[in-house]
Amino acid sequence: MKARRRIALYGGTFDPVHVGHTAVARGLLELFGLDEVVFVPAFVAPHKRDRKVSPALDRHAMLALATQGEACFRVSTVELTAPERPYTVDTLAHFLGAYGGRARLFFVMGADSWEEITTWREWERVLGLADQLVVTRPGYELPTGHVTDEVRGRIVDARGAARARVERQIQGAGGSRVYLTDVVNVRVAATDVRAAVGRGDRETLGALVAPAVAEYIGKYGLYRETDGTEFSDAGIKGKH
Repeated sequence: MKARRRIALYGGTFDPVHVGHTAVARGLLELFGLDEVVFVPAFVAPHKRDRKVSPALDRHAMLALATQGEACFRVSTVELTAPERPYTVDTLAHFLGAYGGRARLFFVMGADSWEEITTWREWERVLGLADQLVVTRPGYELPTGHVTDEVRGRIVDARGAARARVERQIQGAGGSRVYLTDVVNVRVAATDVRAAVGRGDRETLGALVAPAVAEYIGKYGLYRETDGTEFSDAGIKGKH
């Protein structure tokens, strides 16, 4: 019987996509034996609806440029083209319907999103619709007291784990799991990118984003009106 494809959904504002995002995707791809990472830019993330966000067209274009050389990366417009601004539970349900039983879905979130998970719409259903990949930095203690006993029983601490051990955990799991991982330790935020643009620091910008993304930002004059302080984006963000 052919094994189901493993597909990770990586949601966020991506304003803009930076080297931290792609490093996380590559690390998860390798450690969890993923077949594909799908970047899902939000039209406007529900928890950012009162903040200024770059146009969806620009954010999608930069994602396409940043991932064009990666055979296992793709970008979905499912949230950008939705008639209403969807929540994570809606997006996961959409992909489950699209893939049916042909794929095992993983959803990528950051430590900050995990800490806020109980504020998300239908959060327990979110954790049941797909495996969760909670990305944190080495040595950072993730809280678990805010979730139910049932959810705590599905948490798998994969921090510092080798590929073989993670594979055994995945294959032995019955039902969705919450995997805690520190596979990547890249401290980059979208605010760093915007601040670099605001002060005209091309060298720093070139270190934070793909060359094609830096070129796009310059060509279309993005982020020139800010030093990065009026925005808020920690880089790895989930949605409520």
